[in-house]
Amino acid sequence: MRALVTQLGRFGLVGLVGLAIDVGVFNILRLTVLSPDDVHEGPVIAKVISTSLAIVANWLGNRYWTFGHERRPHWIREAVEFGLVSVGGMLIALGCLWVSHYALGLTSVVADNISTNVVGLVLGTVFRFTFYRLWVFGGHREGSGAGVRAAGGSESPVTSGLSVSPVPAQKAPQLAE
Repeated sequence: MRALVTQLGRFGLVGLVGLAIDVGVFNILRLTVLSPDDVHEGPVIAKVISTSLAIVANWLGNRYWTFGHERRPHWIREAVEFGLVSVGGMLIALGCLWVSHYALGLTSVVADNISTNVVGLVLGTVFRFTFYRLWVFGGHREGSGAGVRAAGGSESPVTSGLSVSPVPAQKAPQLAE
């Protein structure tokens, strides 16, 4: 339990750095070159750009600090999986922004920030943490630091108490001709 609390704390701190990047870049773009007065889809484009920059910062922080003991040697696959989960989180925030800005007509800077950086952030954070922990950095994954350590005899603090056993290979059934 203590390991989970530590991991949640680290995830939160990394997330705060990403949030600062996301909110800062979003508002700079939203108030300048991507103002909805100049570009109709400006807020959505600004959010895509700001979130993409935050995703890169969050991947580095989560890979090397939050889930550092879980990371796998196949960093490209891990980065792609992280990116997919992050895009899912971004789509949640974009959906909240779209509903607020375009469907409900709440077009102020404050409304845009509340919809995407409060409501979207909370919903997206739950989604991302769950899938980062279970899929992207899951200790049960082949080649993960925890899976390798657990197989070698010592358990990861996140996976302690979980059974890690290889699944025996099964012979494929033969088709009768």
